[in-house]
Amino acid sequence: MTASLFRRFAALLAILVVGLALAACSNFVKGGDNRHNQPLSSATVSALKAMGSSPGEAMLVRIFKQENSLEVWKRTASGQFRLFKSYDICAYSGDLGPKIREGDRQSPEGFYTITPGLLNPKSNYYLAFNTGFPNKFDRAWGRTGSNLMVHGDCSSSGCYAMTDAGIAEIYALARETFRGGHPSFQLQIFPFRMNAANLARQTSSPHLPFWKNIKEGYDLFELTKTPPLWDVCERQYIFNPASSGPLNPLGACPATIQTAGLSARQQADEAALASYVATEEKKAAEQEAIKARGAAVNGFFSGIGTLFGGNPGQSPDIAPVISGKPAPRPLPRLQRG
Repeated sequence: MTASLFRRFAALLAILVVGLALAACSNFVKGGDNRHNQPLSSATVSALKAMGSSPGEAMLVRIFKQENSLEVWKRTASGQFRLFKSYDICAYSGDLGPKIREGDRQSPEGFYTITPGLLNPKSNYYLAFNTGFPNKFDRAWGRTGSNLMVHGDCSSSGCYAMTDAGIAEIYALARETFRGGHPSFQLQIFPFRMNAANLARQTSSPHLPFWKNIKEGYDLFELTKTPPLWDVCERQYIFNPASSGPLNPLGACPATIQTAGLSARQQADEAALASYVATEEKKAAEQEAIKARGAAVNGFFSGIGTLFGGNPGQSPDIAPVISGKPAPRPLPRLQRG
């Protein structure tokens, strides 16, 4: 290759690299009605400033199925995250519990990492971002599914549907976080608020071990107000692992970095869960005892009815004898000495 041809090849390669770089940012510059580039309102920017944050600061999103709620948290000047706003979820598909397979019309649960490439400015549902399902945990369990989104249009078939106004603001907050230099934000999806009372109502669910697993990530964020690091080992989530580098999702789990208060919180919740379950079992036993007593009483009267020629299960049908004659005068009481 001559020097001239080499220079032309290098120039062409440079143009290609620049083109790819621009394509990576195309989520922010595509045409159409420009809905994906709508600026945040002045009220939203002011609200962020008032809480010690800004549009370009780091963010975190939490979803609670049972409460139909999506929360956006933003990092503040203190380094901790504060709740910025809660949005109502119009609809989600399926029941409480994780997504298992393609076509089950179930919305996912777990911990996900949202990057700029998961934003969808050309969504048929106004605007959207992909949850990233299946993640490392889902793949370890062989779970399948695609295009599980948080989107607008208030209609869901395996996704989390918001109002158009809601997704417009959430999308803009995510866009500005990426523009602020943050490569990703964490999405946490839970079936409900992860407290002992809610878990106690689900003791018969096959998903209870999974929910207890992701509850640790929930507890860590509640305690520290910073997103926990997560990975997967032994086919379960691990939070704040002490090791560095990605883990084998099927391999042994390493130690974790201990967080003050986590053990005490977990023990208190386990005790509350056991107490709640014991109380519910006592109530159930009392109800069964009441039913048993009722059945015994009904059986008693049924027996009497049969004895007097009545129908089983009915009170005896005893009718007074009417002769048309005057009733006899009662005899005087016996006099006892």
